Amino acid sequence: MTATGADRVGPSAVTGGPLGLDVESLATCVQCGLCLPHCPTWRVTGDEALSPRGRIAVMRSVELDGAPVDETVVDAFATCVQCRGCEPACPCGVPFGRLIEETRARLVEQGRLVPRWQRPAFAVLGHHRLLLALSSLAAVAQRLRLVPSRRLGLPRLPVRRSRLVASGDPRRDEGAVWLFTGCVMDAWQREVHRAVQTVIEAAGVTVRPTGDLAPCCGALHAHAGLTAGTRRLARRAVARLDGEAPVLVDSAGCGAHLKDYAHVLASTPSAEAGAALARRVVDVHEWLAERVDALPRVEPLPVRVAVQDPCHLRHVQKVHPAVRRVLAPFVAELVELDDEGLCCGAGGAYSVFEPDLARRIRERKLAAVERAGADLVVSANPGCALHLAAAGVAVRHPLELVAEALAAGSA
Repeated sequence: MTATGADRVGPSAVTGGPLGLDVESLATCVQCGLCLPHCPTWRVTGDEALSPRGRIAVMRSVELDGAPVDETVVDAFATCVQCRGCEPACPCGVPFGRLIEETRARLVEQGRLVPRWQRPAFAVLGHHRLLLALSSLAAVAQRLRLVPSRRLGLPRLPVRRSRLVASGDPRRDEGAVWLFTGCVMDAWQREVHRAVQTVIEAAGVTVRPTGDLAPCCGALHAHAGLTAGTRRLARRAVARLDGEAPVLVDSAGCGAHLKDYAHVLASTPSAEAGAALARRVVDVHEWLAERVDALPRVEPLPVRVAVQDPCHLRHVQKVHPAVRRVLAPFVAELVELDDEGLCCGAGGAYSVFEPDLARRIRERKLAAVERAGADLVVSANPGCALHLAAAGVAVRHPLELVAEALAAGSA
């Protein structure tokens, strides 16, 4: 990511162009095109400029050839979902995720992305009580039919939320873990956290939800290019989640970003602490996969379940097999989608700011879901779940099904 002044992450050697990108990273791409089939925007448009190869070509033309940063250039970067599906496919190891984040950050600095009227929405994410209050107001407005929820792709929001009660304190109790609850997920999908906490405790481990100790990881800010905001939130999390206890995360996007805190806080006084926290972050499925035998043996739920891999679990964290390992004993049948993990189009806030492309990308995922013939879909990322549910798909978090099976087994 790139920011202004002291907040800037300094690349090893930069081009000196208006985007300030790393020379070596730009040169790594050999334009082979193996990334194209894995890029959701290229798949639905066929536009070379909207592919990883094309976007890198645009970066090079701006940085090395002096091409102007016009609306076509900005659009090429604004329309990237940042799924990073291109990275595993790249034989040269091009760090495309870094390049696109740094590019977007520089465009934000120049006032070309994320206009100022949009920024208060990102600011709210770091103020947990305010976010909860505004979400409750939105829920009331939904009931009064004052909010076009279907058109906006909003779920039915809860008016009230019962508290998540800690069963242990990782700063005091040996073996206790943190459960990172985040911002939007805690406001809109707290029942998922409750289910996850139930499963962790069923494995014999006590839990403390982070709540407003660390109200947001900063992932949405990073994707938008709001580097100062993401660093501010990272510093808060690092300061408040001290110690050695694991930080378990049930959102793929949050987990990927928290694991990247060494980079997020590089070249700052919090760099070492950021790296230390990142080493303690574990996706909850990754953690449970090593403890699945500690969970009670119960009758599987009589459902056929399709697994949708969130991009940040599959392409970034690369721990998506853990979902199957944990879920398989608790459902009758698991089936795979045949789209090789292609992005669903959610992309954090992407479906809000690029709704047409997001819908077109989602259509491909919906076709794969239909071919799978499952009763429901599981997704370990709130954005993916909300985006698919808005199209009428029955979606659950994997650990909601595990918690449901455990509850049925103990009844």
